[in-house]
Amino acid sequence: MLGIPMPIIFLLLLIVFVAVLFLYFKRPMYEIMALSFLLMITLSGQWNKFLEFLLYPSTSSLFYTIFAFMIIAVLFDATKVVNKIVQIMLAIVGRVRGGAGYVALLASTFMAALSGSGPGNVAATGVFTIPMMKRSGFPAHLAATTEMSSSMLGNIIPPAGIIFLSYGILENTVPGSISLSGWMLAAYSIGAWFFLQRWLTLFVLCRVYKVRPIPSNEIPSLSESFKLGWSALVIPALIFIPLFIDAQAKDWLIARIGENGSASFSSSVLMFTPGIAGAYAIWTGRKSLSDRKVKFGALVEIVKSSLTKVVPIAVTIYFAYATSQAFVGIGAEEQIKQWFMSLGLNVTAFVIILPIFFALLGMVLPGTAQVAILGGAMIASFSALGGNPVLFAALLPAMTGAMEGMTPPLALGLFVAMGIADSDFYKTTKLAIIWIILHLILSILLLTGILPILGL
Repeated sequence: MLGIPMPIIFLLLLIVFVAVLFLYFKRPMYEIMALSFLLMITLSGQWNKFLEFLLYPSTSSLFYTIFAFMIIAVLFDATKVVNKIVQIMLAIVGRVRGGAGYVALLASTFMAALSGSGPGNVAATGVFTIPMMKRSGFPAHLAATTEMSSSMLGNIIPPAGIIFLSYGILENTVPGSISLSGWMLAAYSIGAWFFLQRWLTLFVLCRVYKVRPIPSNEIPSLSESFKLGWSALVIPALIFIPLFIDAQAKDWLIARIGENGSASFSSSVLMFTPGIAGAYAIWTGRKSLSDRKVKFGALVEIVKSSLTKVVPIAVTIYFAYATSQAFVGIGAEEQIKQWFMSLGLNVTAFVIILPIFFALLGMVLPGTAQVAILGGAMIASFSALGGNPVLFAALLPAMTGAMEGMTPPLALGLFVAMGIADSDFYKTTKLAIIWIILHLILSILLLTGILPILGL
């Protein structure tokens, strides 16, 4: 069919399938991804490998790591440790012009990274940050787009699930190209660049719209906030420091625990990190628990009550992994790579076209589906053209997961924020385009390798 390889045709059918189920029938994404797996098996005729592909995600430690981080996000919420961090940030930046926006940027980014759900985080933190921004003079559409862009940024900062999904796709395509800790460090570095971009964008927009500082009577005392919440500031360090040591201090580790010990540390660091952070959060936030004590039964109830939120995300990621394996089974990566190569694109064209291409896909496909379906082929194509496959893979979450909630019609983050802010559709969408374009520009700049990224 016009030289288009069969995997591309399968991809187009899958996109239509997902779009119809999501936009028309309003089915949940975890159900859609499960049905997408069955559709891909049916289209490719790989029923003889059904169990192999279905069970593949359960053999990956990455899947269990994702689940562990989602659980500790629930514990962080139950112990109120994040609220303590928000109060400290509010005390620090609340007095500057647009201070409420910076609090939203910091708090929403942090919370969305833990939950792995940008749109869900808009709903969870937006009910606090959007009214706070509006009270300090933010127009409704600016408050909505600030919260939207902040929460969607969380999708590209560990421990967001799409980070691990992208790493799994990279390992399937270019095995051993980077350690998991190095990958995580690169992801934090990329997240820092996008955080800076949003900070500067907000700085300019606050002056364009003449936004005022937060009213002084709503700003907590820094000394009091720090006194009550300093212990919560240890949590980000508990997560980041082990990853940094594993990625940047290999020689130091080998000298002390040997090569085997270093290898074991690398393979397990992301498994024990959430446990340590979660245990610390429970201890330091125990007064927020029922009866102000740490009780096993109470912790079980907290986890149990979170299953309706955690399980759908886990199922979505599980079947995204399985679907990607179905594409691997028909040699999709090589066929799509050869097709892209036949188009005569050079690295420069690839760097410009692919972020825009993924932005358009984000109008109908969630980021996890984009990475699962196309990630391997695009990584291989970029590598074949002379690009750095690890760099491209590291930026996949930024080009997919961060954009899906901002680009209509799948702009869940935008629509949720718009509803909370009660903002005008036209004004909000028009302003959202500014955030989207600036995000695309930074994605292209990072793909060129001009800007440094730790771990790569």
